[in-house]
Parts: sequence; structure tokens; C-alpha cells
Amino acid sequence: MRSLDAYEKKRDFDVTPEPRAALVEAGGNRLSFTVQKHDASRLHYDFRLEWGGVLLSWAVTKGPSADPSQKRLAVRTEDHPVSYGDFEGTIPEGEYGGGPVMLWDTGWWEPLHDPEEGLKAGKLHFRLHGTRMRGGWALVRMRRKKGETRDNWLLIKERDSHAGRSADALTNKHRTSVSTGRAMRAIRQGRDPYEPVPHDKPLPRFRKVQLATLRDAPPEGDGWQHEAKFDGYRCLIAVGKGGVRLYTRNGKDWSDRFGALCAPAATLDCRSALIDGEVIAGAGGGDFSALQTALKAGDPLTFHAFDLLALDGDDLTGKPLSERRAVLEDLLRDQPPRGPLRLSPVIDGDGAAALAAICEAGGEGIVSKRRDAPYRGGRGQSWIKAKCIRRAEFVVAGWSPSDKRGRAFSSLVLGSFEHDRLVYRGRVGTGFDQQDLDDLMAALKPLSRKTAPFDEDLPSEAEGSRWVTPKLVVEVAYTEFTSEGRIRHGVYEGLREDKEARDVSAEAEAGTDSGTEDDDRQIGGVRISSSGRVVYPDDEISKGDVAEHYARVAGRMLEHIADRPLSLLRCPDGLSGDCFFQKHAGKDFPDGIKTLPIEEKDGGTEDYMYVTRPEGLLGAAQMGTLEFHIWGARRDRIERPDRMVFDLDPDEGLGFDAVKAAAEDVRDGLQACGLESVPMVTGGKGVHVIVPLRRISEWETVTYFARTFATVLAGRAPDRYTATMSKAKRKGRIFIDWLRNERGATAIAPYSLRARPGAAVAVPVTWDELARLERPDGFHIGDMADRLSRSCPLDAADASGVGATAVDALETWSQG
Repeated sequence: MRSLDAYEKKRDFDVTPEPRAALVEAGGNRLSFTVQKHDASRLHYDFRLEWGGVLLSWAVTKGPSADPSQKRLAVRTEDHPVSYGDFEGTIPEGEYGGGPVMLWDTGWWEPLHDPEEGLKAGKLHFRLHGTRMRGGWALVRMRRKKGETRDNWLLIKERDSHAGRSADALTNKHRTSVSTGRAMRAIRQGRDPYEPVPHDKPLPRFRKVQLATLRDAPPEGDGWQHEAKFDGYRCLIAVGKGGVRLYTRNGKDWSDRFGALCAPAATLDCRSALIDGEVIAGAGGGDFSALQTALKAGDPLTFHAFDLLALDGDDLTGKPLSERRAVLEDLLRDQPPRGPLRLSPVIDGDGAAALAAICEAGGEGIVSKRRDAPYRGGRGQSWIKAKCIRRAEFVVAGWSPSDKRGRAFSSLVLGSFEHDRLVYRGRVGTGFDQQDLDDLMAALKPLSRKTAPFDEDLPSEAEGSRWVTPKLVVEVAYTEFTSEGRIRHGVYEGLREDKEARDVSAEAEAGTDSGTEDDDRQIGGVRISSSGRVVYPDDEISKGDVAEHYARVAGRMLEHIADRPLSLLRCPDGLSGDCFFQKHAGKDFPDGIKTLPIEEKDGGTEDYMYVTRPEGLLGAAQMGTLEFHIWGARRDRIERPDRMVFDLDPDEGLGFDAVKAAAEDVRDGLQACGLESVPMVTGGKGVHVIVPLRRISEWETVTYFARTFATVLAGRAPDRYTATMSKAKRKGRIFIDWLRNERGATAIAPYSLRARPGAAVAVPVTWDELARLERPDGFHIGDMADRLSRSCPLDAADASGVGATAVDALETWSQG
């Protein structure tokens, strides 16, 4: 350890705002460096390297130069405390070093040999990882002239990719603070670095955050961007009329806990914004335990922004990540690079290389995100996380008494919720300091209960445990999971107050599926066997998840499909197995699926299926149904359709904008014929334009109208549309499929899942909403709660008849 006696003797800490002298123990893998622009008796730059519990310091008179031919004089000064590395402010005139001090650069340094030997020999070589100073550098001590007392060194840039050619380009280019963005004059005048900007749009509401799915390795391909995985608290920052709000991932208002970030967020130059990111401790290098300490002590916090959900009142979640990122970068462009609000950096290279680089640097892992994907709440496959170290959240189910004096407990009993069932995950008995033990015991006592919260038989290691209601969530590092799904060598990292216990699953971490093929569940009163079987492999959606979707949307969906003959697309083994259509009921079908005899074209009669209640939808899901397809008529008047559908099916290579334009052309033509219509994004690549009908005409009339309408529209723009199924004639065009309107034909039902990777849902939308959508498969299971909170667009359209008036209008329109 070095001495700070010289530093302390030169300063009156009752007058100067500089930090008091304090030696620190080495902490972490990285040694900090800082450069402070200091306008004292003469302007200079103080260059400081952390070593031996202090900051070794040199005064660089002309400032650092990135030109290797420049050798800048660096006069060795007294060692400074490590805490000085964050100092920015004005030292009062008359005090030692009086004048403004700017934090000009900061980061970490990498010695290229033993620093102690280098200091003795007068040659110190190192690599800097800062915002402004990067790459290889050297400090070389000069020989003292006779009678000279100063310890003179030279600061020299080495020749590498970070070298420059202009002597003063580095200092001329960067004239503001890396932490507050202030210039020297503003620091001297004591200006507030966080002057708020007026925001006149309503404060955005919290919305469900998007979550990443754990994988062993990052995804391959060019369509992904990779970012570092932070070890902190997920946070949404809402800025707007009324101030700033900071929310946890579950919507808790933690504006008080994250209060250090409110003032910086208030400076954002916008009318309103909703930003997604992660809060971590200090200047950006702290781990989760450091964050816990920082929150308790009120220490500085850093917010790394990685997504923008809304700006100036506009919802951006439907836009691809590449566009959202560009807007986010523009919003944060004036933020200082080392300030409390920062952009999450995108890591160059493919996923494997990015993960290797992060792991080598001691990071936690990476999150890979599809550049073309919209933002949607919940866990999906467009965000994939891969970890360097193993760490997960667990629920505390109990504790084991300790026989050591002064220790509140010896270990915590852990679990995780898998398909609404608490699963035993082992114990953690290390990583606690005395404050942790006291805080945890105070939180556990009110949750005490007599019985274990697990349904399963517990191993002998859990005997004698004291049980609690499983509400507390902790983060634990571990070496691996055992074959039984329990952690090995767990180390306590901290309490997760931002996460609800019911949301904690360790299934992906453990590499197990607690919902096994033998796992039966009751969903909506219907027994779903093998509910844990994964039916969408890429999306980790199980048979039980499918059933829960149909239970959730049943009320809305049945308004549109009840009492209609339907066809089921069944995939008993999921997308990885065989799928087939079924339109006739079979033996041993669930009671909820009813049958209706219908005469077919050949004069024979077959039993068709229909449903009237949620039990019918869930019974179909129990049989492995993923998609529901419906007739255009109901069973009470089977020969009189009550809906007409135009399926806009684009050729390969045509974008969604072309499909939306086609839908608007269909709408305008139908309006000319006196018919209202509603669009539905199909969850595939096209759009259905749906026309509610009064039941005044039979199939022949409706089919004639649909065929004629499609043919006329295709004739008006033959380079854009075709009304025939011929593959040759569809090249570069959109097929206006009118065949859905023939007797016995079906179309995908509103709110049905699609049996395709991504597990999109077919959703009716308004015409205004369609114009804003970026893709036809952007709605998923996690979006249904929001959709069900709104009225269905299909209910807003008045039914019209395809009678003489409509046919006459069609004739007039066709000639126009």
C-alpha cells in the first residue's frame, strides 16, 4: 500500500470539495484510470492510474496526444485516493490546485508487465480502455538534470489502430466532461449538469417487458445483433408530462430507489419517451451484489438503455429493432459517454466471437436480438441469452437452523415455480455477510409456516428445515445443476426485490422440463394430458401453453366461430412431427366437440365438427390442435353465408407494405359496392379482408360476387394482382384468393394460433392499426391480454347483404 500523506497535507477538507484521503483494497479484475482536465495556475491534464490502493498521478502539461511522434511531458505528482477518479467540480481559489476540474476520460487500464518493476525502472507500458484514450501507451521517466527536483516522465502513444496523426486532435475534439457533458466554463460557474427539459406529452404507461430465452450458445447468422448481458435490475424509464418514473420489470414504481437516475432522465430532449434498459452499480462495472450495496448507500447508478418502446406519443414496438435502435441512439446522442444514462453497446462479430470476448473480459454473457423483430412483452425467440457464468433466481422455501453462535441460519432452501408447481432446487449456504443474514431473517420470520410448500417428496438434506411461504426471490451463482435438477456449490448473490416469486422458473437453467409428458393439468375445466410437451420447439411453447391461450381467448373467439363447421389442424407431436387437417369428427372425441350432418356435393352426408363453448376449444387443444379453420356460414342456416373473405396471398419477395396497399384497394372497392370490411392479419404472410354479411343470399351468389370482384380488381392492376391460383401467374403479384367463399371452403379463425415457427396469432385489426403494423405475424400469445382489453374490430362493422343492390354496384364499379 502507498501513502496518501502528501495528498492530505496539501488540502483543507473543510474548504475543498475534493474527497478525503482513503486507501482502498484492490477489488475486481480491472484497474481504473482517469484523466482530469484541470485549469489551475495553468491548464493541464491529470493522468491517473489505479495501483496499490491509490491513483498514481502525473500532470500532463499539454494533454495526451494520440500521435506516436509526440512525447508529452508528464510530471509525477502526489498519489491521490481512488475516489478522486470520480471527482468533478471547482477547487476554491487560494486552495492548492484552485480552479475547475473536469472528468475528461475514464475507464480501465491493463498493465503489460509488472507495474512495480516498471515504476522502479522508469518504463511503464500499458493498454488503456477508455472513452477517449485507447490502445497501447507508455510512460518513460526522464533523467533528472542537476538540481532538478521534479520527477519528469514522458507520456507516449504506441503505434496501433488507435493512433492518430495530429498532435492535438484528441484534446481539441473532446472539450466536455465524459460524465456530465459540461464544458470548463459550466463547471467553473457551478451549473447544474442535469437541467430538466420540458416534456409536454403524457407520461407513457408501464408495459410488459420483453424477455430473453436461455440457450447454450448464441444464434448463428447475420440477422442478429449482440449486446452484453448486464448484472443488475431491469428498468423502464418513462419520461413525459408530470416528470420521470422508473419501473421494475414487474411494473413496480422504483423512482425512489433509482432516484439518482431521475434528474439525468429529465434532461432527455423529447416530448415523452419509454426506454427499456438495465440499472447497474456505479460507473458501469459493478455486479449484482455491488448494486445491492449501492442502492442501500445511495451511491451512483448507471442505466444502460437498449430499447425504445415509445417516443413523443408514438408506439415504436411494432417497428423492427434496427429502426428502434436508430431512434434510441438519436435520443441519447447528447448524453455524455460516461454519464449515468448510456447506450448498451452492440458487440461486433458473430455471436460465438461476441460471447468469447465478453467471457474473456470477465462479463456475464450476451443477449442476441433479431434486428428485424418487433418488441413484444414476454419471453420469446427473438431475444436469446447465452451465459459465461451460471446464475439464476430462486424462490426461498425455507431455511436450515445454524449451530454457530451469531449466525441466523446455515442455509436457505430453494425452489422454482414450474407450471404453477414449486419444484425443489437444493440449498445455498455461502455468500452471506452478517448484514445479509440479519436482513434475510427479518424478511423470513413473517412468512413462517408449519408445512413444506413443495408437493413432491423432499431429499434427506431438507430434513429439519423451517418452512416459509414462498414469496422471497434470491439470486444465486452455482457451478452446475445435478441430474435431479438441483444446484451444486451455490453462492448467495442478493435479494431480488424486482421479481415476483411466481415468475421464477429455473427449468431452462436446469436443462429439465418439469412439465413432463406425463404431466396432466386441468385448464378451463378440461384435462390436458402431457401438458409439458413442447409443441413449438423454437419458441418453447408447450401443449399446456396452447390450451391456456385458447382458454384465455375463448370468449372472444367463440363470438366468431361458435356453431360454424370447422376444420382442425392437428399436430399431436408438435411442429417437429406430422400435422394434418381434420374436418370430420372421429371416435372418442371430447364431448365439447359436437357434430353436424352436412350434405356434400356428391349427395352423401358427413358429420362435420363445431363448437359452442370453451370446453370445445380446449378439447381440440387436448387432441393436439393448433389451428382452427371455419366455414363462412353457421349451422342454423348452413346454405346462407354470413361472412365473405378475401385472402391476400403475396408471392415470395413481396413485402408487407404491398399487402397492406392491396388490402386498402380491396376495402375501397368493397365500399364502392356498399360493403363494409375489416382486415385481419393472419399470423402468416398475408391479410384477410373480412366482410360481415346479412344472410339474404346463398353460396352461389356470394361466390359469384367474390370471384367477379377479385377478377375486376386484378384486371385493373395486372402487374400487381392476380385472381387465379396458377403459380406462374402469381410471380411478383398478390393472389386475391376469393376461393374461401365457396361452400365447404374454410379460412383461419380469428384469434387462432398458427402452426408455424414463431407461434403467431391471427388477429382482427382496425384499418388505421393495419397501416401502422410492420408485419402480419406480429401478434403472439403474450399480446392477447392487451387485445382482449379492447373491443374486437369485427364487431364495429355493419353487416350488409350481397343482393341485387350490391351486384348492381359491383357492375357499376367494374366499368368505372
